Amino acid sequence: MYESKDQAILSTERFVRRMVLHVLYALLLIALTLLVGMAGHLWLEPPGWHDALLNTALIVGGIGPYILPETVAGKIFFSLYSIFVGLVFMATLGLTLAPVAHRLIHKFHLDDDQG
Repeated sequence: MYESKDQAILSTERFVRRMVLHVLYALLLIALTLLVGMAGHLWLEPPGWHDALLNTALIVGGIGPYILPETVAGKIFFSLYSIFVGLVFMATLGLTLAPVAHRLIHKFHLDDDQG
């Protein structure tokens, strides 16, 4: 997927395309995470879809739940879901920063080869 250190550095236009693609992947991952949270919330707790979306979005955003779960199953789900959201945050960070880190390291390798 990425160019090796023996290849020339990617043009700015292609790099921007790569960044946009990675951001779209990250947004897709966040959307899927929201859907999982909403499904669990609607299945285990009584609120409507709009309250489930708000609660899930606040958890994904790191603020915490707006409506505290009342059932034991809901509390367990939200505990596990919060851990899952932390992992998704790290994956999203990796997805968006990988092209930048690769380009930076690639430039360092090119500088070493020329010197």
